[in-house]
Formats: sequence, structure tokens, C-alpha cells
Amino acid sequence: MHTIDMDLVEMTLDVMKYTIDRISNLTPEMGAPKSEEELMRIVGETVTPEGIGGESAFQLFKDVLVKATVPIDHPRHLAFVPAAPTRAAIMFDLVTSASSIHGAYWMEGAGGIFCENQAMKWLVSLTGLPKGAFGVFTSGGTAANLSAMVAAREEWRSRNTQNVGKKALMLTSHGAHSSIQAMAKVIDADVVMIDCEEENLTGRELQNAIDELEEKDRNRLFAVVATGGTTNAGIVDDLDTIANICEKENVWFHVDCAYGGGALAAPSVRHLFKGVERADSITIDPHKWLFSPYDCGAVIYKDLELAKKAHSQKGAYLEIFKDDGANGFNPADYQIQLTRRVRGMPLWFSLAMHGTNKYREAIETGMELAQIASKKIEERENLELVRPASLSVVLFRRKNWTPDEYRHWTYKNHREGFALVTPTTWKKETVLRFCFINPDTSKKDIDMILDSLE
Repeated sequence: MHTIDMDLVEMTLDVMKYTIDRISNLTPEMGAPKSEEELMRIVGETVTPEGIGGESAFQLFKDVLVKATVPIDHPRHLAFVPAAPTRAAIMFDLVTSASSIHGAYWMEGAGGIFCENQAMKWLVSLTGLPKGAFGVFTSGGTAANLSAMVAAREEWRSRNTQNVGKKALMLTSHGAHSSIQAMAKVIDADVVMIDCEEENLTGRELQNAIDELEEKDRNRLFAVVATGGTTNAGIVDDLDTIANICEKENVWFHVDCAYGGGALAAPSVRHLFKGVERADSITIDPHKWLFSPYDCGAVIYKDLELAKKAHSQKGAYLEIFKDDGANGFNPADYQIQLTRRVRGMPLWFSLAMHGTNKYREAIETGMELAQIASKKIEERENLELVRPASLSVVLFRRKNWTPDEYRHWTYKNHREGFALVTPTTWKKETVLRFCFINPDTSKKDIDMILDSLE
């Protein structure tokens, strides 16, 4: 398996040709999922004692398997939070994999970690956090949120020995990402969800929620999670007033900017994030609005030492990495993963190649597309905006449609390889949702999707 022969060389050329073709394709075929039974019937068993050969396996992937996936960078993929990695980032993802760099410790991965840290320095600068703040790249927002929660809980426990062994409690809003509740389960913490009178969480509502806690629960409160761009609607919580309450109550302030973090680079909306610079930790997903390939999240801490106390692993075979001779930045000390690839390297290469101004322009394009779509929706009698566009998200309704009609429309467009736009729920109503990330999405793409709602 590890020898280099002519078959391997030819396979490498085939893979590179496919990669070049895919990178240069602006409108990749929008595949559609097939059932496992159907894929098994077409493809058959691929993992066998003797193997089926690289040529056969690759042909199956090209002819069948990749066509049963949805390319996340298709210009008419506007569902969930799509992605649009730059060609430079995609190419360097190949380099990252081929280089076999272990990104946990400086001793092994110094050059790769240096690249990551260059990209991280720019991310931290966007937040406005004070000097000394820094972060690491993770597998995504879920892992970043979990890492931040662990650091917050451990800091809370270290303040008072009576908190050790006590089940912790956090506060967040109903607009928070699902990973907040899921990761609270992982660390066995309780979550109180705050109902917001308006559409975003404010400091006043947070204070009211804290005041309503029984004393025993107030003593369990270790963190507040605000959202810098909700996944469902792109809404930014009132971060500055929330920061005021967290400081007053001496509670860890975490801001989940997994989706909206890219907008920190956009002058047109940077004011919406006032207060993010006062956070104790921040989550940003470069694989969303910073055009990096999957998977690439990031967690940033105001105080790195608090994260290190929570996450640094100890073991006989790990001690050499902490030795003076191996002195350097060790990403494994600041998040939940020990073994990690240098997943920030593709982002670094793209930033180095294109410059941060191009990133700002591409992010602003996403918000411009949301405004363009909003105007087009308002011009059509059969459509109606549900609320003003927020960041790059647009919520709208097809008048008089039922939830079943929305679902039927979604699956029809998907099956035909035309577009992927999915319904969501807003204030108990089923509506449609656009999320613009890809700057290659055109006005024509928007018109074609809206035309299909006639």
C-alpha cells in the first residue's frame, strides 16, 4: 500500500485532473441524495479483501457517488448556511493533507501552526478584543462552543471550591444555535432559554432572567451565550448591554459568531457587533463566511491562560512537547482536540494570496445580494417579506402556501438539480429562507428561483 509505482502515479494524475476540473467549474452539477439501498444496488460493496482498485473506486465516485451529494458552493444553494471556499483555499487544502502535518504541538508542526497563527491574528483583530487575546482553529462551531463552555465552567469552578462537582447553569436565548444546548448536555450543564420581546436578546432581558433565578440556581450560573448572527434569521444580539450585565454579575460572556463572524470584516454592519470586544470567548466559523473549506471553525479567548488551564492535557509521552526545547504555541492546549490537522492553513494561504480587502468585498457582496433579493421579493405580488433582511439572510413567504407546498417545492427543485432552498419556521409559521454566502450567486439566479414560485 505504501509503495510508489506507476499505478499510483497515474492515479495521482487522475485525481489532480479531477480537482482542476472541479475547481474551475463555476456551476457544478447539483446532485441529489439517493437511498442507501439504491446506492448499494448501483455501486455494490467497495471494501473487499482484495480491493477493487483505485481506478474502479475513483470511477464510482465520479460517476455515481459525487452525484449523490449537493455541492455546497453551488450558486443556487441558498439553504442552511452554505459555503463558498476560494479556489486558493481549496488548492491549499490538498497541500495541507499532502504535507501530513500534526497540528497539536509546535515541536511537530511549527511551520503549519505559524501559518494558522497568522490567519488567527487577523481574526482576532476583527473582534477588537484586547491585547493578549488569541485563539485556535477547531473542527467547527460546535467544537468551538464546547471548548469555550469547558473553559468557562472550569474558570467558574476555580473561583470557588464549592462549585466543584456542582451542576453548572448557563443562560442563552431561543435564537441560539442548537449546538449550545447540545454541548451543554456534553458537559452536563443546564440551560435556561430566554424569551425575547423583540427579535434579539438584550441586557435588560438578561438581567430579568437572572433576577428570576432562585438563589441556588443563581449560584450555579457560570456563562451567558449571546449570538452574533442567528443561523435562522441573521439577527445579532445586543452584545454591548449583555456585556454590561455579565460584567456586573461576574459571569463568563461567550458570543457565538459561527455564521455572522465573517461580517466583522464588513464596515457596513460592523456597528451591529458593538460589545463583541468585551467577550470572554468568541466562536467564528471560517468555513462559513470566510470562504475556507470544511472543516474549519475557530474559538478565540480574551484570556488564553484560562483556556490552557481547562484544556491542556498531561501524559508521560506528552511532556516532551512542553519542554523548553520545544518552546512554541501548542494549539492542543486551548481546545478539546489533541490530534488535529492544521485546518487553518487553507484560510491562511487564501488570505496571503488575495489580501483581506478581497475578503471584505466578498462578504459585503453577500449582504448586497440579500438586499437585492428583498427588493425583488417586494416587487412580486405572490411573495412577501417576513422581516427585513439581516446580514445575508432573507425570510419570506409565498402567499397562501401550506407547509406541504413549501416542502414539495423544495424537493422538486432539488430532484431536478436546479436549486436547494429550504423552508424554516419563523414565529410558528413555515416560511422560505435565503442565506447568501457565495459571491458568484447572481441576480439571474435569484430571479430563476423566485420565478419557480409562480
